[in-house]
Amino acid sequence: MLRHFSVAALPATVAGQAAHAATAAVPKKKLLVLGDSLSAEYGLARGSGWVALLEQRLAKEKIAAGVVNASISGDTTSGGRSRLPALLKQHQPSHLIVELGGNDALRGLPLNMTRDNLQAMARAGKAAGAKVMIVGMQVPPNYGARYAQDFAALFSGVAKEEGAALVPFLLAGVADDPQAERLFQPDRIHPTAEAHPRMLGNVWPVLKPWLAG
Repeated sequence: MLRHFSVAALPATVAGQAAHAATAAVPKKKLLVLGDSLSAEYGLARGSGWVALLEQRLAKEKIAAGVVNASISGDTTSGGRSRLPALLKQHQPSHLIVELGGNDALRGLPLNMTRDNLQAMARAGKAAGAKVMIVGMQVPPNYGARYAQDFAALFSGVAKEEGAALVPFLLAGVADDPQAERLFQPDRIHPTAEAHPRMLGNVWPVLKPWLAG
């Protein structure tokens, strides 16, 4: 005759194994970050960039998600597009964060090319079964008002068309800070370590519900 019993009645070691098995049954989410120097900790001590801070935040909030940072300083949307298929195959992420485009503007690349590349990366991520987030960038006013407006609109446009999550501007509160010069390295392009918590602060309110969803 079978007896009904609870986990609480099991020896501690067996109960612990049962709890571990239950936890292991919950698939861990994996975030793939495809970015440029803003995500690759250019000029910073390792572990101080916003992607590393994101890993720490996930652990602190006990969110079961790992992070793969595949960012390369100097990368463009064309470079990211060419690298992405192999990264998707290797890491099989559940979530893809695309932080690219700033170097396209610095090099004066055609806006249509940047748009096409962002769209292709979003579609590749979705085809691989990943949810996609587009991290937006903006350029200074000296690029011209029309160009700056059209460039910023690329990111929101692709996110809307592809059903992706959107962080409107990674450097909000950094590039437009009244004393922005203190938040940038001497090259006036790359943020200091002090700026990266602000950058994570721009990503986190979008990322947390995106993960939960």
